[in-house]
Amino acid sequence: MSALGISEADWAALWLTLRLAGVTTLILLVLGTPLAWWLATSQRRIKVAVESVVALPLVLPPTVLGFYVLMLLGAQGPVQALGGPALAFTFTGLVIGSVLYSLPFVVQPLQNTFSGIGRTTLEAASTLRASALDRFITVTLPLSRRGFLTAATLGFAHTLGEFGVVLMIGGNIPGETQVISIAIYDHVEATDYASAHRVSGFLLVLSFTMLFALYAVNGRFRVSVA
Repeated sequence: MSALGISEADWAALWLTLRLAGVTTLILLVLGTPLAWWLATSQRRIKVAVESVVALPLVLPPTVLGFYVLMLLGAQGPVQALGGPALAFTFTGLVIGSVLYSLPFVVQPLQNTFSGIGRTTLEAASTLRASALDRFITVTLPLSRRGFLTAATLGFAHTLGEFGVVLMIGGNIPGETQVISIAIYDHVEATDYASAHRVSGFLLVLSFTMLFALYAVNGRFRVSVA
C-alpha cells in the first residue's frame, strides 16, 4: 500500500487519468472556443446540425461512440489506411476519444456565455475601431471568465469519470491506458471492495472539491459584477 492506503498501481491509474483530463481539457478549450463563438453568433442553417453533432455525446451510449472511434483509429481503420499510425490502445487514442466525448461539456457553457454578452458592448468597441479579434480578446474574453471556468471544470471532471469510451478505445493496459474508473471496476470484479472504497472515496472528495470551488468562485464573480 502507498499513501492513503491506495496502491501504487491505483496511483499510476489516477495520475494517467489526471494527465488525460488535463490534456483533453486544454485541447477542448483551444478547439471549443472558436466553435462556441461561431455557434453563439452564426445565423446559418447548418448551425442546427453542428449543435446536434456537438450535443450527441450527451445522449449517445459511451460504448457506441467508443466503438466507432475504435474502428476509426484501430488497425486497418481509415487513419492507418491513409498512412497514419494505429492509435487504438494508446494514450493518444484515449485523448481523441475523450475530446469527442467531453466536447459538449466545454462547448455548451462557452456558447451560453458568449450568447449572454450584449451586442451593445461589442458594437461600442467597434465604434472605437477595434477589430473583430481585438473585440474578442479585450471585451469578450474578460466578460467570459465564468464561462471558461465552468467549461474547464466540467470538461476536466467529466473526463475523470469516463469509463465506456476509454475502455473501448484503450482497453485495460496498466500504466498505459488503465484509467482510474477501470481500476475501480477491476477491484469490484475481484471483490476487493476495500480498495474500491478507498479509490472511489478519494475521487468523490476530489470531484466535490472541484465543484465546490467552481460554485464559490462563480459566486464571487456574480457579487463583483453586481
